[in-house]
Amino acid sequence: MAISSSSSGSVVVASNRRLLLVVAFALACLSASPSAVVSARRRPVRLRLYMHDIVGGPGQTAVRLVKGPGPENPSMHPGNYFGDTVAVDDLLTAGLAVDSAPVGRAQGTYMTGSMSRPVFVVAVTLLLTAGPYNGSTLVVAGRDDTSLPVRELAVVGGTGALRRAAGHVLWSTARVESALHAVLLLDVHASVPAPSKAAAAAAELLVRSA
Repeated sequence: MAISSSSSGSVVVASNRRLLLVVAFALACLSASPSAVVSARRRPVRLRLYMHDIVGGPGQTAVRLVKGPGPENPSMHPGNYFGDTVAVDDLLTAGLAVDSAPVGRAQGTYMTGSMSRPVFVVAVTLLLTAGPYNGSTLVVAGRDDTSLPVRELAVVGGTGALRRAAGHVLWSTARVESALHAVLLLDVHASVPAPSKAAAAAAELLVRSA
Protein backbone atom coordinates (compact mmCIF):
# COMPACT_ATOMS: atom_id res chain seq x y z
CA MET A 1 0.00 0.00 0.00
CA ALA A 2 1.50 3.35 -1.05
CA ILE A 3 1.70 6.31 1.36
CA SER A 4 1.39 9.77 -0.09
CA SER A 5 4.10 12.33 0.54
CA SER A 6 1.65 14.53 2.49
CA SER A 7 0.78 11.67 4.85
CA SER A 8 4.46 10.88 5.33
CA GLY A 9 5.16 14.52 6.13
CA SER A 10 2.39 14.61 8.74
CA VAL A 11 3.87 11.57 10.46
CA VAL A 12 7.32 13.18 10.55
CA VAL A 13 5.91 16.43 11.96
CA ALA A 14 3.98 14.59 14.67
CA SER A 15 7.06 12.54 15.56
CA ASN A 16 9.23 15.66 15.76
CA ARG A 17 6.64 17.37 17.95
CA ARG A 18 6.63 14.46 20.38
CA LEU A 19 10.44 14.51 20.46
CA LEU A 20 10.45 18.25 21.22
CA LEU A 21 7.98 17.72 24.07
CA VAL A 22 10.17 14.99 25.57
CA VAL A 23 13.29 17.19 25.31
CA ALA A 24 11.45 20.17 26.85
CA PHE A 25 10.26 18.00 29.76
CA ALA A 26 13.78 16.68 30.36
CA LEU A 27 15.23 20.21 30.36
CA ALA A 28 12.56 21.36 32.82
CA CYS A 29 13.47 18.50 35.15
CA LEU A 30 17.18 19.32 34.90
CA SER A 31 16.61 23.03 35.56
CA ALA A 32 14.37 22.43 38.59
CA SER A 33 15.94 23.36 41.92
CA PRO A 34 17.29 20.20 43.65
CA SER A 35 16.34 21.65 47.00
CA ALA A 36 12.76 22.13 45.83
CA VAL A 37 12.59 18.50 44.70
CA VAL A 38 14.08 17.30 48.00
CA SER A 39 11.82 19.53 50.11
CA ALA A 40 8.79 18.09 48.32
CA ARG A 41 9.82 14.62 49.42
CA ARG A 42 11.17 15.37 52.91
CA ARG A 43 9.90 17.25 55.96
CA PRO A 44 12.29 19.54 57.90
CA VAL A 45 13.15 18.88 61.56
CA ARG A 46 14.60 21.69 63.66
CA LEU A 47 15.58 21.17 67.30
CA ARG A 48 17.57 23.19 69.80
CA LEU A 49 18.81 21.14 72.75
CA TYR A 50 21.26 21.62 75.62
CA MET A 51 23.41 18.64 76.60
CA HIS A 52 24.90 18.51 80.11
CA ASP A 53 28.13 16.52 80.18
CA ILE A 54 29.15 15.95 83.83
CA VAL A 55 32.35 13.92 84.14
CA GLY A 56 32.52 13.70 87.94
CA GLY A 57 31.02 14.67 91.28
CA PRO A 58 27.31 14.80 92.13
CA GLY A 59 25.07 14.09 89.18
CA GLN A 60 27.86 12.49 87.13
CA THR A 61 26.62 11.42 83.67
CA ALA A 62 29.89 10.54 81.90
CA VAL A 63 32.29 7.72 82.86
CA ARG A 64 35.65 6.85 81.32
CA LEU A 65 35.54 3.28 80.02
CA VAL A 66 39.05 3.09 78.58
CA LYS A 67 42.22 4.93 79.55
CA GLY A 68 43.87 5.51 76.20
CA PRO A 69 47.15 3.68 75.60
CA GLY A 70 48.41 6.56 73.48
CA PRO A 71 50.46 9.57 74.56
CA GLU A 72 49.05 12.38 76.67
CA ASN A 73 47.35 15.00 74.53
CA PRO A 74 49.34 18.26 74.90
CA SER A 75 46.40 20.48 73.86
CA MET A 76 44.10 19.22 76.65
CA HIS A 77 44.11 19.22 80.44
CA PRO A 78 46.69 16.88 82.01
CA GLY A 79 45.44 13.31 82.26
CA ASN A 80 43.83 13.17 78.81
CA TYR A 81 45.32 10.49 76.56
CA PHE A 82 44.89 9.52 72.92
CA GLY A 83 42.28 6.77 72.83
CA ASP A 84 40.45 7.75 76.06
CA THR A 85 36.88 6.50 75.65
CA VAL A 86 33.96 7.86 77.68
CA ALA A 87 30.39 6.55 77.93
CA VAL A 88 27.66 9.15 78.42
CA ASP A 89 24.06 9.28 79.56
CA ASP A 90 23.83 13.07 79.46
CA LEU A 91 20.70 15.04 80.28
CA LEU A 92 19.13 17.06 77.45
CA THR A 93 17.24 20.19 78.47
CA ALA A 94 15.19 22.85 76.71
CA GLY A 95 17.21 25.65 78.29
CA LEU A 96 20.77 26.37 79.31
CA ALA A 97 20.30 25.69 83.02
CA VAL A 98 20.56 22.10 84.22
CA ASP A 99 17.26 22.47 86.10
CA SER A 100 15.33 23.68 83.02
CA ALA A 101 12.74 21.40 81.41
CA PRO A 102 14.20 17.97 80.59
CA VAL A 103 13.61 16.87 76.99
CA GLY A 104 15.70 13.70 76.68
CA ARG A 105 19.04 11.94 77.07
CA ALA A 106 22.20 11.78 74.96
CA GLN A 107 23.51 8.22 75.23
CA GLY A 108 26.66 6.87 73.61
CA THR A 109 30.41 7.43 73.62
CA TYR A 110 33.12 9.88 72.73
CA MET A 111 36.80 9.12 72.26
CA THR A 112 39.91 11.29 72.18
CA GLY A 113 40.68 10.98 68.49
CA SER A 114 43.76 13.16 68.02
CA MET A 115 47.28 13.00 69.44
CA SER A 116 47.79 16.75 69.25
CA ARG A 117 44.44 18.57 69.07
CA PRO A 118 41.43 18.65 71.45
CA VAL A 119 39.33 16.42 69.21
CA PHE A 120 36.70 13.88 70.21
CA VAL A 121 35.10 11.31 67.91
CA VAL A 122 31.44 11.29 68.93
CA ALA A 123 28.75 8.62 68.50
CA VAL A 124 25.55 9.35 70.44
CA THR A 125 21.85 8.62 70.22
CA LEU A 126 19.55 11.46 71.26
CA LEU A 127 16.49 9.98 72.96
CA LEU A 128 13.70 12.57 73.01
CA THR A 129 11.24 12.34 75.89
CA ALA A 130 9.09 15.45 75.40
CA GLY A 131 7.42 17.41 72.63
CA PRO A 132 6.20 16.20 69.23
CA TYR A 133 9.04 13.67 68.91
CA ASN A 134 8.54 12.06 72.32
CA GLY A 135 9.88 8.48 72.16
CA SER A 136 11.83 9.03 68.94
CA THR A 137 15.60 9.10 68.54
CA LEU A 138 18.27 10.79 66.41
CA VAL A 139 21.67 9.21 65.80
CA VAL A 140 24.56 11.70 65.67
CA ALA A 141 28.18 11.00 64.75
CA GLY A 142 31.25 13.00 63.84
CA ARG A 143 34.36 14.93 64.81
CA ASP A 144 34.17 17.39 67.69
CA ASP A 145 37.17 19.75 67.63
CA THR A 146 36.61 21.74 70.83
CA SER A 147 39.08 24.43 69.76
CA LEU A 148 36.48 25.62 67.22
CA PRO A 149 33.50 27.73 68.31
CA VAL A 150 31.05 25.67 66.23
CA ARG A 151 31.48 22.10 65.02
CA GLU A 152 29.36 20.22 62.49
CA LEU A 153 28.37 16.62 63.17
CA ALA A 154 26.18 14.39 61.02
CA VAL A 155 22.68 13.13 61.67
CA VAL A 156 22.96 9.60 60.31
CA GLY A 157 19.57 8.14 61.22
CA GLY A 158 16.69 8.00 63.63
CA THR A 159 13.72 6.00 64.86
CA GLY A 160 10.02 6.53 65.49
CA ALA A 161 8.77 9.81 64.06
CA LEU A 162 12.39 10.54 63.07
CA ARG A 163 12.96 7.32 61.13
CA ARG A 164 15.44 7.75 58.22
CA ALA A 165 16.46 11.20 59.48
CA ALA A 166 19.40 12.89 57.75
CA GLY A 167 21.13 16.23 58.19
CA HIS A 168 23.61 17.85 60.54
CA VAL A 169 24.01 19.25 64.05
CA LEU A 170 25.77 22.54 64.78
CA TRP A 171 27.55 21.52 68.00
CA SER A 172 29.00 24.18 70.29
CA THR A 173 30.05 24.74 73.89
CA ALA A 174 27.34 26.94 75.37
CA ARG A 175 28.86 27.28 78.84
CA VAL A 176 31.44 25.66 81.11
CA GLU A 177 29.84 25.41 84.54
CA SER A 178 32.95 23.91 86.16
CA ALA A 179 35.92 21.70 85.36
CA LEU A 180 33.50 18.77 85.61
CA HIS A 181 30.38 20.17 83.92
CA ALA A 182 30.18 21.44 80.34
CA VAL A 183 26.94 22.48 78.61
CA LEU A 184 26.76 21.86 74.87
CA LEU A 185 24.29 23.45 72.47
CA LEU A 186 22.96 21.05 69.82
CA ASP A 187 21.31 22.93 66.97
CA VAL A 188 19.74 20.21 64.83
CA HIS A 189 19.08 20.79 61.11
CA ALA A 190 17.59 17.59 59.72
CA SER A 191 14.79 16.18 57.64
CA VAL A 192 12.71 13.02 57.43
CA PRO A 193 10.74 11.49 54.52
CA ALA A 194 7.41 13.22 54.03
CA PRO A 195 4.46 10.82 54.19
CA SER A 196 3.11 9.88 50.78
CA LYS A 197 -0.48 10.74 49.82
CA ALA A 198 -1.32 7.03 49.85
CA ALA A 199 0.06 6.62 53.37
CA ALA A 200 -1.78 9.71 54.59
CA ALA A 201 -5.03 8.44 53.05
CA ALA A 202 -4.55 5.03 54.67
CA ALA A 203 -3.86 6.63 58.06
CA GLU A 204 -6.98 8.79 57.74
CA LEU A 205 -9.03 5.71 56.85
CA LEU A 206 -7.74 3.90 59.93
CA VAL A 207 -8.65 6.87 62.14
CA ARG A 208 -12.16 7.02 60.70
CA SER A 209 -12.73 3.31 61.12
CA ALA A 210 -11.46 3.26 64.71
